[in-house]
Amino acid sequence: MTEMISIRIDGRTLPIKKGTVLRDALRPLKLERSPVLAGVDHEVVGLDYRLEEEADIHLIYADSEEGLDILRHSASHLMAHAVLDLFPGTQVGIGPAVENGFYYDFLRETPFTPQDLERIEKRMHELAASDLPIRKIIEEKTAAVERFRQMGQSLKVELIEEKGGENVSCYAQGGFIDFCLGPHVPSTGYIKHFKLLSVSGAYWKGDEKGQQLQRIYGTVFFDEQQLRDHLNLLEEAKARDHRRLGAELDLFSTCDDLGGGLVLWHPKGARVRAVIEQHWRERHWAGGYDILYTPHIGRAGLWQASGHLDFYKDSMYSPMEIDEQDYYIKPMNCPFHIQIYKSRLRSYRDLPLRWAELGTVYRYERSGVLHGLLRVRGFTQDDAHIICTPEQIDDEILRVLDFSISILGDFGFKDNKIELSVRDPKNPSKYAGGEEMWLRAEASLVKALEARRLSYKRMEGEAVFYGPKIDIKIKDAIGRLWQCTTIQFDFNMPERFDMTFVGEDNQPHRPFMVHRALLGSMERFFGILIEHYKGNFPLWLAPIQVIILPISERHEGYARSLDSKFREERIRSQADLRREKIGYKIREAERQKIPLLLVVGDKEVADGTVSLRVHGEGDQGPVRVGELLEKILDFIKNKSLILSF
Repeated sequence: MTEMISIRIDGRTLPIKKGTVLRDALRPLKLERSPVLAGVDHEVVGLDYRLEEEADIHLIYADSEEGLDILRHSASHLMAHAVLDLFPGTQVGIGPAVENGFYYDFLRETPFTPQDLERIEKRMHELAASDLPIRKIIEEKTAAVERFRQMGQSLKVELIEEKGGENVSCYAQGGFIDFCLGPHVPSTGYIKHFKLLSVSGAYWKGDEKGQQLQRIYGTVFFDEQQLRDHLNLLEEAKARDHRRLGAELDLFSTCDDLGGGLVLWHPKGARVRAVIEQHWRERHWAGGYDILYTPHIGRAGLWQASGHLDFYKDSMYSPMEIDEQDYYIKPMNCPFHIQIYKSRLRSYRDLPLRWAELGTVYRYERSGVLHGLLRVRGFTQDDAHIICTPEQIDDEILRVLDFSISILGDFGFKDNKIELSVRDPKNPSKYAGGEEMWLRAEASLVKALEARRLSYKRMEGEAVFYGPKIDIKIKDAIGRLWQCTTIQFDFNMPERFDMTFVGEDNQPHRPFMVHRALLGSMERFFGILIEHYKGNFPLWLAPIQVIILPISERHEGYARSLDSKFREERIRSQADLRREKIGYKIREAERQKIPLLLVVGDKEVADGTVSLRVHGEGDQGPVRVGELLEKILDFIKNKSLILSF
């Protein structure tokens, strides 16, 4: 008689014959999509796994974060296996899965070359074709240390010795073994569609004083088409790289003489920044905010009171001594806004206060992580602080959520991903503020999101210690997500600085305070805009909106008069009066991605028109100047993304 067992698949109980292959057990379920792996009692297995006893089964899909993380981590081991096969004596560091791929760090005197990467990739394919089983091994810590010491893997020995407990986890495939928690795919045969991308320098454990390693990056997918699509995306991302476009369009630069992570805004980039800032200010004034300005430095006592010197000192620049007192350049604007609040007695009648600042701050970032405008040391943060009574908090959260989404939409970002970060319910002692405050704050955030019917992902345990928050990530033109807006409760600062207001009962009460960074920082947001639009800024943001191109010297007077007319209307215009052929002028204007090109010759002078060209769209024919001016002003006012003539 055939023995029957019960299995539970993603919460559904199913009776099957003992020894049934998992793939066969799934058939009666008529799943809409096919899984690639499964977790059977927390062990990752393939669909050919035989079910010999009752089990809880969790299906893993090719497009899930879980499935891709397992595959990426396994691919990093496959790469390390190939490297040790080809380059004996190389030491291996760490090899995690990362967003969109994986990497592994290697200690080797000779630099890896592009040809080496081709050899490694070829060897990886050979190992994958061998379909080597990947086995988990639990080993005594002392035995594992000795094993890796005999292999000459001193970096692994260091990692294992730092690991707590008596036993450690390792994974083996063929002749390769690695210290690792896993999980991994069942065999190397699952790792088929991958590509090694690049090699760069890295420091052991991220310490700039540590050993210099070589980091090889790769990407991997379960499906070949997914890999091809991702490689095409990477090529498109290269074409949009804000560092390259920033140089080509003369927008900004950095230089070693100035120092890493410090940005020089060139005239055209500064013009775009000024437009963004002015729009930001006007929207904030209209939205009920007041704008503040605060100093760049503050005495050490201020940063001690705020907690920065206790918890954030490694990210702050060294102090400067003034009048025998230590001063620090500011990493954040919050303590200054609080000092303004405390400059006078506040009543419940004064609240809410909505204060915003484009405040330049400085934070020490390791040189290895600096990246154009996206990761810098000096940046202007569009901070705002909402200070209100507990009774006002629901309305204020809804208001700031609407405001944030609206302004992001002004820049063309309509597709957002929202995350709600809350505390770890198992460790309430790790967080500032009482139970009631946390529950009320979280409820306010949820209420606002649900009132606007916004989908969001709840991030358990991801809240910082001083309060829950909403993060808004914008999606760019090629589908990448960028973290911009944060709406963050702070129960810590009001307590540390003893912020109070006088309530209706004539007694002091603690206000609620919410931090809000909307664009994040001017530098990073500008970098995102460059990449999103590929340097083709919409008309209202373009540093030069209109360029007038006279065909010959006799048309220059008309070009100058048009330039003056546009400038009088605050249109960013420029006349190209160089004695160059008109074809060259057009090519140069197109290369600089100027939205509107106005060619003027004899006919245009006689008729009071211009020959209009739209960047990327070509010749639009003759247009009367008054009609064109009216349309341009309308496009700018409405922040139009498409110019229709």
